[in-house]
Amino acid sequence: MNLITKISNMIPKKKSNDGALTATVFALIVMVLIQSVVMGINAGSFGGMFGKMGMAWMNILRNNSYAGVIAMGMCLIIISGGIDLSVGSAICANGAFVMYLLDEANGPLAAMGITGTPAYIITVIASIIFGFLLGEINGCLIAYGKLPPFIATLGTMKIFRSVTQELCKQFNPVVPDGFKMITSVKIFGQVVLPIVYWVVIAIIIHIIFKKTAFGRQVIAVGSNERAAKLSGINVSGVKRRIYAITGALCSVASIIYIARIGSMDFANAGSGYEMDAIAAVIVGGTSMAGGRGSIVGAFVGMLIMGVMNNILNSVGVPTFLCDAVKGAIIIFAVMLQMVQGKKKA
Repeated sequence: MNLITKISNMIPKKKSNDGALTATVFALIVMVLIQSVVMGINAGSFGGMFGKMGMAWMNILRNNSYAGVIAMGMCLIIISGGIDLSVGSAICANGAFVMYLLDEANGPLAAMGITGTPAYIITVIASIIFGFLLGEINGCLIAYGKLPPFIATLGTMKIFRSVTQELCKQFNPVVPDGFKMITSVKIFGQVVLPIVYWVVIAIIIHIIFKKTAFGRQVIAVGSNERAAKLSGINVSGVKRRIYAITGALCSVASIIYIARIGSMDFANAGSGYEMDAIAAVIVGGTSMAGGRGSIVGAFVGMLIMGVMNNILNSVGVPTFLCDAVKGAIIIFAVMLQMVQGKKKA
């Protein structure tokens, strides 16, 4: 057996995630049934229940579209064996950049006489590039600076938000109505574009993960980084690209957020999104140890978190306790993964 064969055998073959995905879908079905019961009790009739269910699902999908977009990148990061705590702060920084470009009073585009659709197109492209660069900072610190992902992204989380808050203390531009059309256009009487963007991004990331060499490299790095390096994979390059992609997705999330809300609170924007994304990915069956996971599972996991929030709000659970439930779910999901890992061993 030659050296290449030995190294290849060190890298676990692509693990099926069908069992975890099936369990995640089953959990979603259970949550929907519970939601139906709660809605039925509150509505008082079947007709009222179905009407409430329809509106509830539209709100769940819209309200979770921002964190859902981020969860797609977070899934790749966790599969590779990393973590990113800075995504919420990256949304805040990206949002400030978007609003600076859109500012028709003092913005650089307005100063150059660029307004309307051309300004919106430039803003979207520039924002995605800016988000990509923020992600590159994380990727370089981890891949080349050899910092643990937790430490690197904890540091950038504080830096991105605090710098944004300092620069934007007296900054309160008005978002043009034309830019809001990115999300506010109604289809069949409903605002669905934020949902469409989330679904399209999920499909693209799923295809990249499943059908490209990059996706296989992400799994290899998360499964056994040393073996991946010995087999010729540019481990540092893969890590850097994963975080850069996630930074770009944070930019997309900030664009959707601003276009829908029409403003951004720089003190709180994106706060807690990192927890929502991580919880969705873990609930979706992705292993915190790396090497195993599913983009579809992360998508379903975000739906589970959304339904759970809806149920808790419907029964009057305080917001702070809702966050406690999310934390408990993360702990339970990781403990379950550990038990399953021991059984397989």
